Amino acid sequence: MAVVTEFTKNMASEHAHLVVPTSLFVAVLCLCIVIGHLLQENRWVNESITAILIGGITGTIILVLSKGKSSHILTFNEHVFFIYLLPPIIFNAGFQVKKKQFFHNFLTIILFGVVGVFISSSIITAGSWWLFPKLNFVGLKARDYLVLGTIFSSTDTVCTLQVLHQDETPLLYSLVFGEGVVNDATSVVLFNAVQKIDVNRLSGKTALRVIGDFFYLFSTSTALGITAGLLTAYALKTLCFGRHSSIREIALMVLMAYLSYLLAELFELSGILTVFFCGIVMSHYAWHNVTDSSRISTRHLFAMMSFVAETFIFLYVGMDALDIEKWKMSKLSFGNSVAIYGTIILLMSLGRAAFVFPLSALSNYMNRHPERTSIITFRHQIIIWWAGLMRGAVSIALAFKQYTFFGVTMDPMNAMMITNTIIVVLFSTVVFGFLTKPLISYLLPHSATNNISRRDSKTLKEDMNLPLLSFEESATTNINRAKDGLSMLIERPVYTIHFYWRRFDDAYMRPIFGGPISNLSPC
Repeated sequence: MAVVTEFTKNMASEHAHLVVPTSLFVAVLCLCIVIGHLLQENRWVNESITAILIGGITGTIILVLSKGKSSHILTFNEHVFFIYLLPPIIFNAGFQVKKKQFFHNFLTIILFGVVGVFISSSIITAGSWWLFPKLNFVGLKARDYLVLGTIFSSTDTVCTLQVLHQDETPLLYSLVFGEGVVNDATSVVLFNAVQKIDVNRLSGKTALRVIGDFFYLFSTSTALGITAGLLTAYALKTLCFGRHSSIREIALMVLMAYLSYLLAELFELSGILTVFFCGIVMSHYAWHNVTDSSRISTRHLFAMMSFVAETFIFLYVGMDALDIEKWKMSKLSFGNSVAIYGTIILLMSLGRAAFVFPLSALSNYMNRHPERTSIITFRHQIIIWWAGLMRGAVSIALAFKQYTFFGVTMDPMNAMMITNTIIVVLFSTVVFGFLTKPLISYLLPHSATNNISRRDSKTLKEDMNLPLLSFEESATTNINRAKDGLSMLIERPVYTIHFYWRRFDDAYMRPIFGGPISNLSPC
């Protein structure tokens, strides 16, 4: 009987230890939402900065109350982040994206989000390898420098997207938004690829192997997400869940999206890419197969889950900046530490500039057309460059995954890498985030916002009137049409691919998986 009583007391104690901090953290989350609402119209502050500042204030209070022992309410767990917090953020990004703009600019987004990460990561890796020893920051291994490049190549475009508007600047919004998501996915895939290489035998073959692994993960992860989205759409269309319960419709969409992410992680693929494309496919097909009430509910539900997860992450970052134990482990002087932070931010800026401006010029060339007005102007390029200077949740999670064990580290070098990441995230989010609204207001006054030309869309409809190849037509006719299509593909590759995909989508995909026949109307 005494044993049972002792066991009951221990269970009650563990329950209290879990409930109390969780309750406090939820209360602070509510406070973030309220203050963020009150500061909604503020020119300088956004929700990310608000959460970080409240996290810092909360951490200071806890630090004082605990007499310098801790600044946390909860301990960060990178596994919790990747399994529970990241999926709703990425899925909502895919589900809410305006697909017409995203796929019109898909090649540009891929250039920025994939090729750009490789360029940026290489510059950060090489620069830190050369400069860190000169700043007395020694002890890092070759893998650490490679990991460092992937960690600080992951962008966080939340601050910029809170200022831009899809209706006013559709081209710019789609580029910043699309690159942000693809960039995060690429960084995680590249991070996982770096973990598998033998750093003691680096060579040209190693680089090719990393690139090969990356494209394998990229393609298979995307295929898994598309498959999960199509299965969900087909089930909703054929089984008609809405006749009995809209709750089942919503539950199926949520669980299938989450299952696709878990399966990707189980098979060591990129869960980010999988759940992102699953969200795109679901919004394109499955969303049209549910009842009107479910359509409204799903959009608000997914947005709410994403918002809470993002606020949770930035709130924790603010608290973790005051983790005394990690700061005590650092062996660098204050001056050297500041030099390290400045060097990382400088390398981030150079790495981003090295691909934004050249790839923008390449994108303008690929999308060339005499009447096209939606080019990436120099002002747009500056905003795209600026948007990618901020670092956020993925950088924090990758750093914790590499240098801690369930949020705890006892190694001084690992502790310094964590503090470096946190300071860079804090500085880039707060300082660059403060300046984002004034910069965009100066570069893009309301009257000068660049919209996608309606005339260009009209021209596309009028000029590109070639149908798909038909078995009912003669071989000569089909050959002539194929030649004309090939010439248009060379002259206007992006618009041509998009047009023929829409024809294929209307003819074959939508009748099977759901959605109205678009007749070349916007997505």
